[in-house]
Amino acid sequence: MCMIFAICAFATCGGYSGHLRVRVECLDKSQSNLSITVNFAYPFRLQKVHFQPTLCERNRQESIFLVGDYSSSAQFFVTVAVFAFLYSLMATVVYIYYQNKYREGNRGPLVDFVVTVLFAFMWLVSSCAWAKALSDVKSATDPTQVLLLISACRYPANRCSASHHPVWSELNTSVVFGFVNFILWTGNIWFVFKETGWYKTGQRYPMRSASGRRANGMSQRLYSQSSFDQSGDSFYQHPYSQGSFNQSIGSFRLPQTSLGQPIIISQGDVTCKGLNPIIFVNDI
Repeated sequence: MCMIFAICAFATCGGYSGHLRVRVECLDKSQSNLSITVNFAYPFRLQKVHFQPTLCERNRQESIFLVGDYSSSAQFFVTVAVFAFLYSLMATVVYIYYQNKYREGNRGPLVDFVVTVLFAFMWLVSSCAWAKALSDVKSATDPTQVLLLISACRYPANRCSASHHPVWSELNTSVVFGFVNFILWTGNIWFVFKETGWYKTGQRYPMRSASGRRANGMSQRLYSQSSFDQSGDSFYQHPYSQGSFNQSIGSFRLPQTSLGQPIIISQGDVTCKGLNPIIFVNDI
């Protein structure tokens, strides 16, 4: 998109050529010149544009030059357009074929961001300068102003008029394309900025507003209060309550052993047979 509008900008300005035509009708009809053409073009060094109208005196003519040099503003505008086109073309190639090297070390996005900001600023300056210069070019090439430069038109006996005015639609379009390019490059600043490390750092550590900080502090206080209430409830409810203690006692069992049937013998009988335990009983 930037390439297309850059081409349109320098093509409509750099390729312009216009002309105006005036007529001088002398009192002596034989000395009249009814078609005096003045041609001018880019880069609009009007002080070098000259024409030779009649003096209405025995076929005498004079050389008259237009006024003004507006080449600096026009060439500045075209130069910005050409370099913007070349950079857009190079950036497109890098985006398509060298994406990995573009992102390596974050140098590519940073350079792209700086150059994009620079071109946006240059488009604004060059478009404003060219718009002012175009207004001056229109005034300098106005046929009514050109007629004032002709000596024969200063005499009331001679009749002077403009037969053709320059066409300014192409140059007006060039100014429009200049400001459109400024808008496009200004919009590209945001998209290029998102590729830089500055944007990623801002996303990693977002800045919170005062209301956000107050809301976060309130939520933390509510969370700490609810945690304290839960811990207090658990403090008063001992984990070894009566029900759990009874359950633990009920589940506690001593290991069972089989002792067999006791054998009661007298004191005199000390003979023991078998593995059964012996219980001595003293008869009193």
